[in-house]
Amino acid sequence: MSLEARIEAALGQPVLRILPLHGGDLSDVRRADLADGRSVIAKSGPRVATEGRMLKALRAAAAPVPELLHAEDGLIVLQYLEETTPTGTGWSDLGTALRALHDRPGERYGWPEDYAFGNAPIPNDAADDWPTFWAERRLLAFGDHLPADIRQRIERLAVRLSEHLPHRPPPALLHGDLWAGNVMFTAARPCLIDPACYYGDAEVDLAMLSLFGAPPPEFHAAYGPLAPGHEKRRPLYQLWPALVHLRLFGAGYRSMVSRLLDTLGA
Repeated sequence: MSLEARIEAALGQPVLRILPLHGGDLSDVRRADLADGRSVIAKSGPRVATEGRMLKALRAAAAPVPELLHAEDGLIVLQYLEETTPTGTGWSDLGTALRALHDRPGERYGWPEDYAFGNAPIPNDAADDWPTFWAERRLLAFGDHLPADIRQRIERLAVRLSEHLPHRPPPALLHGDLWAGNVMFTAARPCLIDPACYYGDAEVDLAMLSLFGAPPPEFHAAYGPLAPGHEKRRPLYQLWPALVHLRLFGAGYRSMVSRLLDTLGA
């Protein structure tokens, strides 16, 4: 069945046209314009059903996410949002929303399902202590596919994580891939898109948000204070997304990984 036919069957409306959208590194993303005047986002791929369940979990936690209109194997259909230029108020609203999300505690670190970014696996088996989770489920998750010297440095760092990370920080509900491209600012509010959820240290989301840019002061003021030592933990939390980029996109990200490891003394 074609994508157009699947959308029509799901929503009960004829599709007038389908347009490709930017992005789509991990799934195919299209905008579909319907006969009733609505537009929707259709995402297809092998892991979009898991993404749909993550969006439901975020929405249940009152996080600002697009409405999930339909989910089936290999396809989710989402509310279409008009993106606007971010403002100070928008960043402040994001800080408030993210703090509220992170204040939703879980029982253990991890998530009911594993996930992946392309061929970079994201194991989410539960762990009782945070350094073990971050070492085994993140930093060492695909070590065999990294350059040998990088892998050796990661392995040396992993055995010392208890020196760097709190043993049991509150297991916050995380977006899990919170770079600026996964925040969509709209006229009404900022929305979180493309989640990779799990429960972990709230500082993970904040570190990711500052990996490729810096949120303005309005965001930090609204989010509120962080635990002492967060500056020293930030490069350790940024290391994993840097490793993901090295795995997916190649040697262009080697210098980022090396710089973070240098900062960590690894």
